[in-house]
Amino acid sequence: MNKESLAASGYDFGSPAIGRSPVSLEELALLEKTVAMTAQDEHWLKQAGARLADQTDAVVGAWREVIAAHPHLARYYGSCEGVADAAYKARVGERFKQWILDVCLRPRDATWLDYQHEIGLRHTHLRKNQVDRAAALPHIPLRYLIAFTAVINERIRPFLAKDATPEESAALHAAWCKAVLLQLALWSRPYVAESEW
Repeated sequence: MNKESLAASGYDFGSPAIGRSPVSLEELALLEKTVAMTAQDEHWLKQAGARLADQTDAVVGAWREVIAAHPHLARYYGSCEGVADAAYKARVGERFKQWILDVCLRPRDATWLDYQHEIGLRHTHLRKNQVDRAAALPHIPLRYLIAFTAVINERIRPFLAKDATPEESAALHAAWCKAVLLQLALWSRPYVAESEW
Protein backbone atom coordinates (compact mmCIF):
# COMPACT_ATOMS: atom_id res chain seq x y z
CA MET A 1 0.00 0.00 0.00
CA ASN A 2 1.66 3.22 -1.11
CA LYS A 3 1.31 6.70 0.30
CA GLU A 4 -0.75 7.92 -2.67
CA SER A 5 -3.38 5.22 -2.20
CA LEU A 6 -3.67 6.05 1.48
CA ALA A 7 -4.00 9.76 0.75
CA ALA A 8 -6.64 9.01 -1.90
CA SER A 9 -8.60 6.93 0.61
CA GLY A 10 -8.75 9.81 3.11
CA TYR A 11 -5.89 8.84 5.39
CA ASP A 12 -4.98 12.34 6.58
CA PHE A 13 -2.57 11.61 9.42
CA GLY A 14 -0.50 14.74 10.10
CA SER A 15 -2.58 16.98 7.85
CA PRO A 16 -3.33 20.46 9.22
CA ALA A 17 -6.81 20.07 7.71
CA ILE A 18 -7.92 17.70 10.47
CA GLY A 19 -7.54 20.22 13.28
CA ARG A 20 -6.33 19.82 16.83
CA SER A 21 -7.51 17.46 19.50
CA PRO A 22 -9.11 19.10 22.54
CA VAL A 23 -7.33 16.45 24.63
CA SER A 24 -3.99 17.57 26.05
CA LEU A 25 -0.81 15.53 26.18
CA GLU A 26 -1.14 15.60 29.96
CA GLU A 27 -4.61 14.05 29.73
CA LEU A 28 -3.23 11.47 27.32
CA ALA A 29 -0.48 10.57 29.81
CA LEU A 30 -3.14 10.05 32.50
CA LEU A 31 -5.11 7.78 30.17
CA GLU A 32 -1.94 5.78 29.47
CA LYS A 33 -1.52 5.35 33.22
CA THR A 34 -5.17 4.37 33.55
CA VAL A 35 -4.84 1.52 31.02
CA ALA A 36 -1.52 0.58 32.72
CA MET A 37 0.55 1.05 29.56
CA THR A 38 4.18 0.14 30.33
CA ALA A 39 7.52 0.20 28.54
CA GLN A 40 7.09 -3.57 28.07
CA ASP A 41 3.74 -2.95 26.37
CA GLU A 42 5.44 -0.47 24.03
CA HIS A 43 7.96 -3.18 23.13
CA TRP A 44 5.21 -5.70 22.44
CA LEU A 45 3.21 -3.21 20.38
CA LYS A 46 6.19 -2.75 18.05
CA GLN A 47 6.47 -6.53 17.82
CA ALA A 48 2.75 -6.70 17.06
CA GLY A 49 3.16 -4.16 14.27
CA ALA A 50 5.87 -6.27 12.67
CA ARG A 51 3.73 -9.42 12.96
CA LEU A 52 0.58 -7.79 11.62
CA ALA A 53 2.14 -5.85 8.73
CA ASP A 54 1.48 -8.60 6.19
CA GLN A 55 -1.81 -9.71 7.75
CA THR A 56 -3.89 -6.52 7.67
CA ASP A 57 -6.14 -7.74 4.85
CA ALA A 58 -6.97 -10.90 6.78
CA VAL A 59 -7.48 -9.07 10.08
CA VAL A 60 -9.89 -6.56 8.56
CA GLY A 61 -11.62 -9.44 6.79
CA ALA A 62 -12.13 -11.21 10.11
CA TRP A 63 -13.62 -8.07 11.66
CA ARG A 64 -15.83 -7.44 8.65
CA GLU A 65 -17.21 -10.98 8.77
CA VAL A 66 -18.76 -10.03 12.10
CA ILE A 67 -20.06 -6.72 10.75
CA ALA A 68 -21.57 -8.42 7.68
CA ALA A 69 -23.29 -11.03 9.87
CA HIS A 70 -25.12 -8.31 11.81
CA PRO A 71 -27.40 -6.03 9.74
CA HIS A 72 -27.55 -3.49 12.57
CA LEU A 73 -23.78 -2.95 12.05
CA ALA A 74 -23.52 -3.49 8.29
CA ARG A 75 -26.10 -0.76 7.67
CA TYR A 76 -23.51 1.94 8.45
CA TYR A 77 -21.81 1.19 5.12
CA GLY A 78 -25.00 2.08 3.27
CA SER A 79 -27.60 4.78 2.80
CA CYS A 80 -30.72 5.48 4.84
CA GLU A 81 -32.58 3.46 2.20
CA GLY A 82 -30.32 0.46 2.84
CA VAL A 83 -28.32 0.73 -0.39
CA ALA A 84 -24.77 -0.49 0.18
CA ASP A 85 -21.90 1.76 -0.92
CA ALA A 86 -19.09 -0.59 -2.00
CA ALA A 87 -16.67 2.24 -2.86
CA TYR A 88 -17.12 3.83 0.56
CA LYS A 89 -16.66 0.46 2.25
CA ALA A 90 -13.44 -0.13 0.29
CA ARG A 91 -11.97 3.25 1.23
CA VAL A 92 -12.84 2.75 4.89
CA GLY A 93 -11.25 -0.70 4.67
CA GLU A 94 -7.95 0.77 3.49
CA ARG A 95 -7.94 3.16 6.45
CA PHE A 96 -8.88 0.29 8.77
CA LYS A 97 -5.79 -1.63 7.60
CA GLN A 98 -3.57 1.41 8.17
CA TRP A 99 -5.11 1.88 11.61
CA ILE A 100 -3.87 -1.58 12.64
CA LEU A 101 -0.29 -0.50 11.97
CA ASP A 102 -0.82 2.90 13.56
CA VAL A 103 -2.06 1.25 16.78
CA CYS A 104 1.26 -0.55 17.03
CA LEU A 105 3.84 1.71 15.46
CA ARG A 106 2.90 5.38 15.68
CA PRO A 107 4.34 7.38 18.57
CA ARG A 108 1.59 8.80 20.76
CA ASP A 109 2.41 12.47 20.34
CA ALA A 110 0.35 15.56 19.54
CA THR A 111 0.00 14.60 15.86
CA TRP A 112 -1.23 11.13 16.83
CA LEU A 113 -3.62 12.67 19.35
CA ASP A 114 -5.05 14.97 16.67
CA TYR A 115 -5.71 12.00 14.40
CA GLN A 116 -7.41 10.02 17.16
CA HIS A 117 -9.82 12.92 17.57
CA GLU A 118 -10.39 12.91 13.82
CA ILE A 119 -11.16 9.19 13.87
CA GLY A 120 -13.70 9.80 16.63
CA LEU A 121 -15.29 12.63 14.66
CA ARG A 122 -15.52 10.46 11.55
CA HIS A 123 -17.81 8.09 13.40
CA THR A 124 -20.21 10.91 14.36
CA HIS A 125 -22.63 13.15 12.52
CA LEU A 126 -19.95 15.85 12.75
CA ARG A 127 -17.67 14.28 10.11
CA LYS A 128 -18.86 10.83 9.04
CA ASN A 129 -18.92 10.47 5.23
CA GLN A 130 -17.28 13.86 4.60
CA VAL A 131 -13.80 12.71 3.60
CA ASP A 132 -15.31 10.14 1.21
CA ARG A 133 -18.21 12.30 0.02
CA ALA A 134 -20.39 9.29 0.79
CA ALA A 135 -24.12 9.04 1.42
CA ALA A 136 -23.90 6.31 4.08
CA LEU A 137 -25.74 6.62 7.37
CA PRO A 138 -24.30 9.74 9.00
CA HIS A 139 -23.65 8.57 12.55
CA ILE A 140 -22.48 5.42 14.32
CA PRO A 141 -23.82 5.30 17.88
CA LEU A 142 -21.16 5.25 20.58
CA ARG A 143 -22.62 2.04 22.01
CA TYR A 144 -21.59 0.13 18.88
CA LEU A 145 -18.11 1.65 18.86
CA ILE A 146 -17.62 0.49 22.45
CA ALA A 147 -19.17 -2.94 21.99
CA PHE A 148 -17.33 -3.73 18.75
CA THR A 149 -14.03 -3.29 20.58
CA ALA A 150 -14.64 -6.77 22.00
CA VAL A 151 -14.65 -8.17 18.45
CA ILE A 152 -11.55 -6.20 17.46
CA ASN A 153 -9.63 -7.44 20.48
CA GLU A 154 -10.78 -11.06 20.31
CA ARG A 155 -10.54 -11.58 16.55
CA ILE A 156 -6.97 -10.26 16.38
CA ARG A 157 -5.72 -12.86 18.85
CA PRO A 158 -4.84 -15.61 16.30
CA PHE A 159 -3.01 -13.12 14.08
CA LEU A 160 -0.86 -11.98 16.98
CA ALA A 161 -0.29 -15.58 18.07
CA LYS A 162 1.08 -16.71 14.71
CA ASP A 163 4.57 -18.20 15.33
CA ALA A 164 4.53 -16.90 18.92
CA THR A 165 4.99 -18.77 22.17
CA PRO A 166 2.01 -18.71 24.55
CA GLU A 167 3.84 -16.14 26.70
CA GLU A 168 4.61 -13.93 23.70
CA SER A 169 1.06 -14.25 22.46
CA ALA A 170 -0.33 -13.16 25.83
CA ALA A 171 2.01 -10.16 25.99
CA LEU A 172 1.22 -9.11 22.42
CA HIS A 173 -2.50 -9.35 23.02
CA ALA A 174 -2.40 -7.49 26.34
CA ALA A 175 -0.45 -4.61 24.79
CA TRP A 176 -2.82 -4.49 21.81
CA CYS A 177 -5.91 -4.41 24.05
CA LYS A 178 -4.51 -1.58 26.17
CA ALA A 179 -3.70 0.46 23.05
CA VAL A 180 -7.16 -0.06 21.58
CA LEU A 181 -8.93 0.83 24.84
CA LEU A 182 -6.82 3.98 25.07
CA GLN A 183 -7.92 4.99 21.59
CA LEU A 184 -11.54 4.14 22.29
CA ALA A 185 -11.44 6.52 25.25
CA LEU A 186 -10.14 9.24 22.92
CA TRP A 187 -12.69 8.48 20.19
CA SER A 188 -15.47 8.95 22.74
CA ARG A 189 -14.55 12.62 23.19
CA PRO A 190 -16.62 13.97 20.24
CA TYR A 191 -19.66 12.05 21.48
CA VAL A 192 -19.96 13.69 24.88
CA ALA A 193 -20.01 17.13 26.39
CA GLU A 194 -16.63 18.38 27.56
CA SER A 195 -17.87 18.48 31.15
CA GLU A 196 -18.81 14.79 30.93
CA TRP A 197 -15.59 13.49 29.35
